[in-house]
Amino acid sequence: MSTPSLFDSIQVGDLHLANRVAMAPLTRNRAPNAVPADITATYYAQRASAGLLITEATAISHQGQGYADVPGLYGTEQLDAWKKVTNAVHAAGGKIVTQLWHVGRISHNDLQPDGGAPVAPSAIIAKSKTYLIDRATGKGSFAPTSQPRALDAAELPGIVHAYAAAARNAVETAGFDGVEIHGANGYLLDQFLKTGANQRTDDYGGSIENRARLLLEATRAAVDAVGGGKVGIRLSPVTPANDIVDADPQPLFDYVVRQLAPLGLAYIHIIEGATGGPRELPDRPFDYAALKAAYRAAGGKGAWMTNNAYDASLAEKTVADGSADIVAFGKLYIANPDLVERLRQKAPLNAWDQSTFYGGGEKGYTDYPTLQSA
Repeated sequence: MSTPSLFDSIQVGDLHLANRVAMAPLTRNRAPNAVPADITATYYAQRASAGLLITEATAISHQGQGYADVPGLYGTEQLDAWKKVTNAVHAAGGKIVTQLWHVGRISHNDLQPDGGAPVAPSAIIAKSKTYLIDRATGKGSFAPTSQPRALDAAELPGIVHAYAAAARNAVETAGFDGVEIHGANGYLLDQFLKTGANQRTDDYGGSIENRARLLLEATRAAVDAVGGGKVGIRLSPVTPANDIVDADPQPLFDYVVRQLAPLGLAYIHIIEGATGGPRELPDRPFDYAALKAAYRAAGGKGAWMTNNAYDASLAEKTVADGSADIVAFGKLYIANPDLVERLRQKAPLNAWDQSTFYGGGEKGYTDYPTLQSA
């Protein structure tokens, strides 16, 4: 049996991918009124040579929004705009899934329905920031998150239903090839998982089984809506992003992946280390090989995707030795629309312009050169 390569095709659930390079989800704040702009179709189509494109995180409801000008999946205008994106990607030969997002406490009163408080497992404010835009000047800036309120247990079935509805809207109406559940980076599902944000005493707090309940219910709802072969999930066992922490993450995440195993998911997407930071955290050790082994031992057959600070050599080694089936790249994909070809040719990479990451127009979005254009 030959050694797998980053550039080999792979079957991932219902999706046949041309290679094992994925574009990680990247928030870009270019969707006024939660509607993707026309240039968003250009942006994703430019990157369609990736085996799989995962869109920027996309709110499943107005309550799930935590940043200005991020897209949604709950309105007709939003879905029509996403249809232009998926059509453009498919015309360019690509595959694209959307990331289903509820931010929980990482939001601001100005972004919530009727100026209400953000919601959370417990009323614990996150020492984090969100992104707001001054409508008078059009300028964006980061601001502290608002004080959240604890969700009542009676509200949770509605949130689970919103995940199912968003998954169905994404696949059946907007034309996505699948969805990725955002269970990472200190947002709502991760908040329920981790002890630093969840101090509930009901069936959704306390034990590992209880803290994992909402994530598993949301994932099962998405699977029931569109089929497991079209669903992935993103997890971040130890990232400190958005002021999140768990007292003992290894048994928590081993339990989570064992429960996910029977659902027939397309893939599991793991952020190794601190999101956008170091791959190893001395104060938060974690055994990712053991996590993958727990998933496989429980019968999980989905592809194993890894992410965070990968370069070409590490990605190639990780796929070759079987540690991962797919590697997702983030900031490299912002600046290199033809990243697959650059990796294949070992060509120089464009540098990204961090000042254009959040908000704006074509600059730093659709104007990065390809090898061919350069």
